[in-house]
Amino acid sequence: MSHAVPLYAVLACELLPEPAPERIVLARDDAEALVRAVAADLQRLLPGIEQARLLLGAALLDGAEILRPGFPAHAALSELGLRLPRGDGAVVGIGAHHDRMPAQALQPDAQFAGAPMRYLPLLIEAEPAHAAELGTRLEQVLAEAGEAGGAAADRIMRACGLRLAHARYLSLADLLALTCVQYEHAGFAAHWPLIEAALLTPARREQVLSPRGAQWAWTGTRIALETPRAFLRRTQPAPETRVHGYAAAVFELRQAAALFAAHGLPLGSLDDAPDTAFQAQGVVEALITGAAAAAAPLLALRAPGLGVVALLRGDTELRRAALLATPLTGGGLPALRRHLGDADVTAPIEAPLAEVDADGVPWPARAARH
Repeated sequence: MSHAVPLYAVLACELLPEPAPERIVLARDDAEALVRAVAADLQRLLPGIEQARLLLGAALLDGAEILRPGFPAHAALSELGLRLPRGDGAVVGIGAHHDRMPAQALQPDAQFAGAPMRYLPLLIEAEPAHAAELGTRLEQVLAEAGEAGGAAADRIMRACGLRLAHARYLSLADLLALTCVQYEHAGFAAHWPLIEAALLTPARREQVLSPRGAQWAWTGTRIALETPRAFLRRTQPAPETRVHGYAAAVFELRQAAALFAAHGLPLGSLDDAPDTAFQAQGVVEALITGAAAAAAPLLALRAPGLGVVALLRGDTELRRAALLATPLTGGGLPALRRHLGDADVTAPIEAPLAEVDADGVPWPARAARH
């Protein structure tokens, strides 16, 4: 099948909470058996699909692993399919060897363990003469009548040692729409336009305000996020609300960074600010310079329920700060300290977050001493 037109779909599986899955990838033999059951379902739902080639990735992926720039799970199926015999009506199940899938994009990430919704990627390679009609039917039929047959569902449950609430076929457009609704219900409505732009119109800049009013954007190459310091400096809340506002901004930034990173989106600062650098473990902002401030040890500022919300290097009495770092995860704190060149084997001095100045810089109470 030369110059085939790819059509993307998924087999969406809602897992029951018990029993916990014994595995979330299918072995090669199980993958071949599953793809035959899937092919039978799709021939029932989409007459004429038998003229296309069907490739199934036999791994239960999280939706965020499917919805990444370039749709890497489907791209991996296409790449693997180049090595396999081609022909009308061919069905190919790509499974695991010793629980390892042949492409990293098809290997489920442990960070999504316990996710109740999982998706097996499906790639339909259609001849150009039939692709448009098949694609139209794909969009019209699957969302309304795409319930998987018993044979496919049973194969997944037996191979993975789990129970399914339901399993149904979705087009990629269906999955995008479903995810949009799920994110809106979860309070992530502001996040979705940036993810959608990165997936579907990556060359176009998209700007939004976060639920708290922070400035976010998709720049064409990355997600740009306003830091808590920059947010408070721009919005200038009343002094008595700054501490709470700073902690809330850190919480929102952590949530956003985790969600965007799950979709494989790189993070950066607004307008390529030279004094701000996003690392995997946190955000580092270079502030005023000064020998005394730059030589000061790190101070860790804590907020109730959030742990360390800032690493500060500076003179707390003179309120002169050389550097501010915001940990994006609790587990990333040691790596962030190493990145900052903190070679001290002891933990940094800790103090409660007690004040935020008009420039958005957090501070302990003035009574704290180094």
